[in-house]
Amino acid sequence: MSAASRIKLKAGASLSASADLSRLLDLISAFPRQTIALLGDLVLDQFVSGEISRVSREAPVLILRHRRTRAVPGGGANALNNLVDLGAKVLAVGAVGDDASGRTLLEYLRRKRVNTSGIVTVRGWTTATKTRFLAGWTHTSEQQVLRVDDEPQEPLPERARKLLAAKLRERVKRAGALLVSDYGFGAAAPAILGAVKTDKPITLDSRYALLDFKRLSVTAATPNEPELEAIYGEKIGQDAAKLEALGRRTLEDLHLRTLLVTRGKDGMAFFEKDQPTRNIPIFGSDEARDVTGAGDTVIAVFTLALAAGATGIEASHLANFAAGLVVMKRGTATVTRAELEYALRSAATSVG
Repeated sequence: MSAASRIKLKAGASLSASADLSRLLDLISAFPRQTIALLGDLVLDQFVSGEISRVSREAPVLILRHRRTRAVPGGGANALNNLVDLGAKVLAVGAVGDDASGRTLLEYLRRKRVNTSGIVTVRGWTTATKTRFLAGWTHTSEQQVLRVDDEPQEPLPERARKLLAAKLRERVKRAGALLVSDYGFGAAAPAILGAVKTDKPITLDSRYALLDFKRLSVTAATPNEPELEAIYGEKIGQDAAKLEALGRRTLEDLHLRTLLVTRGKDGMAFFEKDQPTRNIPIFGSDEARDVTGAGDTVIAVFTLALAAGATGIEASHLANFAAGLVVMKRGTATVTRAELEYALRSAATSVG
């Protein structure tokens, strides 16, 4: 392994010795050979764009002249979409309602050639839908002015949960890893995951209930810093000792092998049992355009890298590069394998 093949960020912060350029590129090239099972809360993200025409006479609000409406997978479906765009085969398990949003989501996934047989359509249930309204002038960037969430008002029926557990058990047998994306809507509940016994890597992204998974065989988790703070009711800020304490506590409470905490402009912190914490600086600009769905990209790349044989720190570096790319895109977005390869090559410089 030559010194010239090490990666060093252009900003001057070098990656660890384990992050060899050729090794990371080999891992990315192996992505299309991986099969990932995904248990997730599937969400539809809608973006309604409008040009500001005037202020309403009825109320002090803007009137927007509608330009376009765009619908893309969100939540666990965004993690799924990232896996697909990275070249992986995905065995998806989740639920949608028998409504327009559910049909739109399924149609989108089928156009991407995703096998949707593991996705249960639940009669009378609501597909979680997040609609963001964007406003701008003719030659200016659009800004989000309002978000409206339409969420299930009733728990996922017991029959649907049992069906999801059965579908998951069958699909995990054919996968190299299991990604769990829990947004609190019931399809990725701990009880469903608990019905599965496997020695495959299990990665977890839980928005509100990380500690509810502590008695399950989760391998790694990828919370963001505010989620970690909310779990324990403590503020981290710039307190490195507090970050270290909460990270180690999470490792212990969930019996994890590894923990990757995303910290926005402060990069990421990688925790591993009996190993020192690794702080990973951000890749790219610290002026993100849009962080919508960035956590979905992180866990998708992290999981796929583990399935391809990466160590935890190698998977974290790849996820960090992907995060730096996706936050520079507008709206809920994905990263492709070609983009990730290009980012690694462009960030690499020779060090002698």
